[in-house]
Amino acid sequence: MAFQTTLGWSLISSGVVTLVLKVLPGDSLWWGLLFLALGATLLYVRH
Repeated sequence: MAFQTTLGWSLISSGVVTLVLKVLPGDSLWWGLLFLALGATLLYVRH
């Protein structure tokens, strides 16, 4: 169950990030790295 939840959240966050990147100005690479770091931090803090 935990894997399915993680997979679902990763898919949702990927979709959200994709939409946000279309709106935000600047280099999408840095935004992607920022979101990855935030996501990893959230997962680490939760566990």
